[in-house]
Amino acid sequence: MSMIFRRIVNKLQGATCQTLKYCTIVENQTKADIDITPIISKIQYDDENNVYQKPRQVWLENLDTVEEKKLGLVTLHPHIYAAAPRIDIIHQNVHWQRMYRWVSYAHTKTRAEVRGGGKKPWPQKGTGRARHGSIRSPLWRGGGVAHGPRSPTPHFYMLPFYTRVVGLTSTLSVKLAQDDLHIVNELEIPTSEPSYIEQLIEKRNWGSSVLFVDSYDIMPTNITLATDQIKHINLMPVYGLNVYSMLKHNTLVLTEKAARLIEEKLLYQLHRTDYKELSRPFELNQK
Repeated sequence: MSMIFRRIVNKLQGATCQTLKYCTIVENQTKADIDITPIISKIQYDDENNVYQKPRQVWLENLDTVEEKKLGLVTLHPHIYAAAPRIDIIHQNVHWQRMYRWVSYAHTKTRAEVRGGGKKPWPQKGTGRARHGSIRSPLWRGGGVAHGPRSPTPHFYMLPFYTRVVGLTSTLSVKLAQDDLHIVNELEIPTSEPSYIEQLIEKRNWGSSVLFVDSYDIMPTNITLATDQIKHINLMPVYGLNVYSMLKHNTLVLTEKAARLIEEKLLYQLHRTDYKELSRPFELNQK
């Protein structure tokens, strides 16, 4: 009985030693291979004491490799990236953007513009027929059109100031909540081949269309050449960001500088007090 017990103890000791040795090897490999300190990008906001929600934290990713690497965390302001999803305001912004660039070129001629019809077709009285002064009247076939479309007809109108601002915050918040917003450190990629950016998007499951946004309108050369021939991958500076473009693309990719600049601009617009003077030139005079 004692011999059996001794064999069991020896086996258990050997198994324990092997486990400890294996864990030590794995620990040494991870320390040697992974020597990257995580980046935690956080800024001090002036209204932190008055914010009812916690700041949102997003992973900072890379573009220099096809495989995704988490470089650290980026803290974002909840008023910009965690606002209430006002779907009605998003729809108003989309409708506004589609209408203000639409110019209708449908055109019809009036009775004065149609060729012919200068002579009265028959006398006013005595024939028993209806009274007519021209065969180009809208009552006649081939005549002019009354109240028809006249080109060019613009459909431009202006949304209220805060409707446009809240539309941007709502769309950014919806993109982040649906995991369709990603933050990268920069837009530099190692090659200008379009296949690289297509493999990267497919590997990271970013969908069929991607919008890259940078803080400045001069983009890196490689990503500009790589996306030039791909119609569903577009580049845009911060000052051109709009609701329609964000919804048109499946994934929105912001650089860290662009995300910070969007925060700064929209926080200023949300808390400015001179919005009435700003929107007065766009008011319709109904007097």
